[in-house]
Amino acid sequence: MTENGDSTTPRAHGRVTRRTLLKAAGATALTAGAVAATASPAAADDKPYDAIVVGAGYAGGTVARELGARGMRVLVLEARGRIGGRIEPGTLAGHHVELGGGWFGPGQDLVARELKRYSLTTTEDVHATRMVMPGPNGYASHSPQEAGARLNSLFADFYAGSEQYFERPYEPLHRKDLLASVDRLSLADRIAQLQLTGVDHDWVSGATSVFAGGNKTGSLTGLAQWYQLAGGTYDKFLSVMSRLPEGGMISVLERMLRESGATLSLNSPVTALRERGGLTHVEVRGGRVYKAPVVVLATPVNMWSTLTFEPGLPKVYTDAAREGLGVPHATKLWLRVTGTSEAVSAQAPEGAPILLLIPQKQLPDGRIFVAFTGPALDVSDPQAVRAAVRGLLPEARVAEYRAKEWHKDPYARGGWGLRRPGQLLRQLPDIQQPFGRIVFAGGDIASGWNGAFVEGALESGFRAAEQAATLAG
Repeated sequence: MTENGDSTTPRAHGRVTRRTLLKAAGATALTAGAVAATASPAAADDKPYDAIVVGAGYAGGTVARELGARGMRVLVLEARGRIGGRIEPGTLAGHHVELGGGWFGPGQDLVARELKRYSLTTTEDVHATRMVMPGPNGYASHSPQEAGARLNSLFADFYAGSEQYFERPYEPLHRKDLLASVDRLSLADRIAQLQLTGVDHDWVSGATSVFAGGNKTGSLTGLAQWYQLAGGTYDKFLSVMSRLPEGGMISVLERMLRESGATLSLNSPVTALRERGGLTHVEVRGGRVYKAPVVVLATPVNMWSTLTFEPGLPKVYTDAAREGLGVPHATKLWLRVTGTSEAVSAQAPEGAPILLLIPQKQLPDGRIFVAFTGPALDVSDPQAVRAAVRGLLPEARVAEYRAKEWHKDPYARGGWGLRRPGQLLRQLPDIQQPFGRIVFAGGDIASGWNGAFVEGALESGFRAAEQAATLAG
């Protein structure tokens, strides 16, 4: 298992066949044009930059481009040897795969605008021809239409009332009066309220746990806001994870950074941010120090607790860092399977080794699938992985696979963001405001499509760029 949690990279028949570290994935495309993408950290510069951006994910890339368009001299510091943050391209069996975020969707207007800006097209994801779902005795097959109708009905009940307390889902505090009684609820609390039993319980708990990394951890309002942002039905909610961009999820970000004119320094993990004499001093592991009148911290919230701040952060920020926003267990598993080429999708109850299995590219001898796993599956054990897949698809044989354990990634410390019970009312909008000369950005703290979506990272990036420009004067 490598340091960044990318285990089994990839394995075939229980053996490691090759290691594809991809430390500079996406970054090589940036060396042309105005961006100075360095494979090693940039040399310390006594002359202050106009702004420093910490993190080269979508929020950081948005900030860098917007500040660059104002003529500002911007430095982007990225801890990893690649750009993308929780977007990470990879390969399996010679095919492109997304180890991190993997989809855009209709109704995400900021993403659509960026795709148009860079003349990028999208393709639709594979449609399942059969769905394997929990049944009274194990698993049962359903047509997509039958399963979809049942899921729509179950989740109409589950999210009943959210059309009122998220009357304006892009303004989550619009009905703050109604949120007081529901924001304290976990997903598990809501399931208990409905007194679901048997198959209904397994269908709902399995679907919600995929997104929450555990129903006791994720908040009802966190998923309910996504549900209303998508249009208020479960099939519309799933449709926002249905489009694949030309060139992969990294494609827009590559172009953003190239356009920004920023200096990009890879392998530059930040350790401290100290305000001194009207400048913020940004310390990088190894002792290098960079200075700017404003710094935009565009990392996952879970990373804030690893940094030293002088002066120390106020309570809203320290509470978020201590509690965490990224889902506590998030493993994405890519599999090359033989024995079947059918585009079958499978969902399991909460606590199962594999929670969700989605069909991807068809191959001459089988198919590639992507799966989301729970803590019950040890992805470093090929026998356990094969057994978990056979539990859902008895005819399937795993030829090789690749897993990314985001909770073990030292620069993510968790998966995609999803608010925990009570965090919406306790944190917004204060957590979106600058503190001193530090501006905060990232999908985790977006107002709209927060957490798991590039749309939220873009929203937050645009807001942070405005705040940073104002602070920089």
